[in-house]
Formats: sequence, C-alpha cells, structure tokens
Amino acid sequence: MTHDRIAADPAVLAGKPVIRGTRIGVDLILRKLGAGVSVAEILADHPHLSEADIHAAQAFAADYIANEEVTFG
Repeated sequence: MTHDRIAADPAVLAGKPVIRGTRIGVDLILRKLGAGVSVAEILADHPHLSEADIHAAQAFAADYIANEEVTFG
C-alpha cells in the first residue's frame, strides 16, 4: 500500500501518517470530514493543501481499513 502524497516519519507527529511535506495528519483531515467540514473549508483553513491531498488521505484510510485483519472470538 503506497500513497505518494502520504508520508510517515518518526520525527514528524510521532510517525503518524501525514500529508507529505506538512505536519497535517491524515487523522485530522478525516476527523474534519467526519464532522461535516467541507473540502472547501479544509482548503481555506490549510491553503497549502490541495483537493488531491484530501482525497489521498481518504484513500489511505480506506486502504488501511481494507487491509486490517479482523478476528472474531
């Protein structure tokens, strides 16, 4: 699972996935979207992000969940 716009570096946000070249965590973007904040509002709050960055965060999260092992028991 590789995403060109997503990076994880132990020296940045304790290794959490971020938008490459920023300190903006994928989780922050997802939480804002989940709270009903529009893409336009996120871009206004973080003008150095692009709409493609927001879509990359969503794709990263979807891939992460799709590859997660689920155990019942």
